[in-house]
Formats: sequence, structure tokens, C-alpha cells
Amino acid sequence: MENYAKAEITYPLAYHVTFSCYGTRLHGSESGSVHQSNTIYGSPRIQPDSAWQKREMVCMRQPPYSLDELRRKIVLEAIRGECSYRNWKLFAVHVRSTHVHVVVSATDKPEKVMKNFKSYASRALNEAGFDGLNRRRWARHGSTRYLWDAEDVERVINYVLYRQGKPMEVHGKL
Repeated sequence: MENYAKAEITYPLAYHVTFSCYGTRLHGSESGSVHQSNTIYGSPRIQPDSAWQKREMVCMRQPPYSLDELRRKIVLEAIRGECSYRNWKLFAVHVRSTHVHVVVSATDKPEKVMKNFKSYASRALNEAGFDGLNRRRWARHGSTRYLWDAEDVERVINYVLYRQGKPMEVHGKL
């Protein structure tokens, strides 16, 4: 029997997970967006393109979704609850009116982490009686970044908490 060395499994220290509300960050819009193939922090945004934005608007099945103060609080608590339930370490969260940033440590893949956040936030909003069960709340995907060292984690926590404009619903050091 051959002796195979066990491969060492390494995980990043944390993930930076960002997801947007449905229809609020369309490609080509003036507010800017990031193309799926270029999601590195600090990358240039897609230039405004009204024709591209209109094509995306035509494809929308519902009006854009945004989070008011009460909805933001519900989403924040759902994310905190999911992290507690899964034993994920939550470093920072900033729930904005059009998008959500989370810095979290988990052994699951970041796409699964994001899917869980969206799912549990939607469930909490449903239980609170908001919007109806068929309401689209979240854009199809989002951004998932691996944070490999402590400097990256601290830099992204700073970005999430202090570089998003006026704080809305946050978890972390302010």
C-alpha cells in the first residue's frame, strides 16, 4: 500500500461578502457597478452606459428593492443569528439601503456563506410580514473575496465600517 501524504488544508482568515438588493446596481448605471470578471477590491467600475442599463431594466421582473431602516435592522439580526448558529466569526457587517457588506470567518465556501445570509435575511423579512413571499430581494450573485492575512482583514473591516458613507445598520467597532 502506498503512503500518501495528507494534503494540508488551509483556509483564509476571513471572507468579504457583498451582495446587492435586486435591481439597484445595474450594469451601465451612473452609480457604477463591477463586472463579474473583475471583482478585485479597488478595480475600476464599469463606465456608465445608458443602453446597457436599459437592457437590464427590461429584463427585470419586479421593481428594484431597497432596505429601509426597519428592514436593515432585520437583515442585520438575521446575519448575526446565522453566524451564531453556524459558529462563524463575524467581524463586521454594514447593511446599506441597496447592498450588504459582511466580513466573516467560516470554513464553508464564501458562496455558501452568501447564499445562507440571503436566505436567512429573506426568511426574517417574510416572518416580519414584509413584501410577500415572491418578492425578489437580492441580486443573483454578489462578490466573495478571500482575506488571507490580518492586514487584509483589518483593511476590509475599515472599508466596511468607515468607507460606506454615513453608517446605517452596522456590527463591529465604530
